[in-house]
Amino acid sequence: MAQKAYSLSHTKWMCKYHVVSTPKYRRKVIYNQIRSDIGEILRKLCEYKGIEIIEGHLMPDHVHVLLAIPPKCSVASVMGYLKGKSSLMIFDRHANLKYKFGNRKFWAEGYYVSTVGLNEATIAKYIREQESHDIALDKLSVKEYEDPFKRR
Repeated sequence: MAQKAYSLSHTKWMCKYHVVSTPKYRRKVIYNQIRSDIGEILRKLCEYKGIEIIEGHLMPDHVHVLLAIPPKCSVASVMGYLKGKSSLMIFDRHANLKYKFGNRKFWAEGYYVSTVGLNEATIAKYIREQESHDIALDKLSVKEYEDPFKRR
């Protein structure tokens, strides 16, 4: 993956962040129609602010994205914008969710963020393969153990 330097009028920059956010109460609501709508909403909001989504994946109970955020914007302001506006847009499209979430807040408080640095390919691969890794772990942990005290 080539290291792409972005530019503003007097600045060359390469600020990339791995961000993880969860729905309120970590509810597993990111499925089917809501999943495609959330992806579309996040892409549209990032486009408005000049933020590039390099890689993204929607899991049932959290969202991983790799963002290229211009240095004129802070990560906190971008996340406040994305979570706030996307909540409103999600509740406009899926009004039935307001009974589960109340106060039109879809996202939980806070988020995880880390700077990417020069290992962008590694993090992009992690985001792409996160779901298959989780599925594999779930299959390993499904094994039912026998009760050692039960008579045969």
